[in-house]
Amino acid sequence: MSLNTFGHLFRVTTWGESHGPALGATVDGCPPGVEISEDAIQHWMDRRRPGQSRFTTQRREADEVRILSGTFEGRTTGTPIQLLIENTDQRSKDYGEIAQTFRPGHADLAYHQKYGLRDYRGGGRSSARETAARVAAGGVARAALGALAPGVRIAGYMVGMGERSVGTVKPDEAENPFRVPDAALVDEWAAYLDGLRKSGESVGATIEVRIEGCPPGLGAPVYGKLDADLAAAMMSINAVKGVEIGEGMAAGRLTGSANADEIVMGEDGPEYLSNHAGGVLGGISTGQNIVVRFAVKPTSSILTPRRSVTLGGEETEVVTKGRHDPCVGIRAVPVAEAMAACVVLDHLLLDRGQTGGVRGIVG
Repeated sequence: MSLNTFGHLFRVTTWGESHGPALGATVDGCPPGVEISEDAIQHWMDRRRPGQSRFTTQRREADEVRILSGTFEGRTTGTPIQLLIENTDQRSKDYGEIAQTFRPGHADLAYHQKYGLRDYRGGGRSSARETAARVAAGGVARAALGALAPGVRIAGYMVGMGERSVGTVKPDEAENPFRVPDAALVDEWAAYLDGLRKSGESVGATIEVRIEGCPPGLGAPVYGKLDADLAAAMMSINAVKGVEIGEGMAAGRLTGSANADEIVMGEDGPEYLSNHAGGVLGGISTGQNIVVRFAVKPTSSILTPRRSVTLGGEETEVVTKGRHDPCVGIRAVPVAEAMAACVVLDHLLLDRGQTGGVRGIVG
């Protein structure tokens, strides 16, 4: 299996399976001299860690990250950084009944058709457990961004769950079990998800990631677009089925005069009067907030019987047992933030290499 690496200059290769002894990431291309520690990365790992509330999987993983290489005396050396996360709470027996059966909505059948075999224990490589390694790599990316572009701030929120959605995003209120940026909605969403969880159902979600303070000029035409890489990064996350930048699909309903972000001269140069473009034009950052939104499908592991087939070709019904998130959107937030950090750092390094930071002057 190839293609486990993403990035251009800041490159991340993830490895490991859901029920293997460990998983992790190899980070190559991080600039030297960046202050980094296991504690600093652990801060981000704890935001994704399972079992923190009744609304997420009850698998009890500490997700403790270890740095095995690439640092010396608390700073990166510029050499590959090896990150290790041990699996400590696998229950492979939970999957014994589906060893010969393909779960609807999962990658089981697709993996079998491609490779001729699959790791049925939690999905193996296709499991969302793999995203723990991405969050660890994202911790390294955030540390590097803090050194190279300290004004950059990346924050994600769950702005929709099923038919429910957030009206006004209030970032300061997003530290709650749902990471919904409006604390007034927490009780309502909790009651809704509790009902689904107790009935053996699941629900999808919409996540928004905002990148503030991104300097203008990141990204390049035609095949190096910043928004293209951000979209690819988000789409690579488990269960993601749609990604949009700025107005996204809604742009198809707008007129040209409504969609175009007008420009005026401000005290420090050109300023945009709106942000329908989501902070990216022609694949290049404009200096405005970059707004990325994506949809995750409902968890396919549910107690409601679903029709499927066995390895021998017999029709059957599947009820997926085990410990699963009733809404994967909750823990997708820190994963999306990590992917955004990796992409922004990668494009920052690409821009430094190509232009040396030179910028066109207006006025």
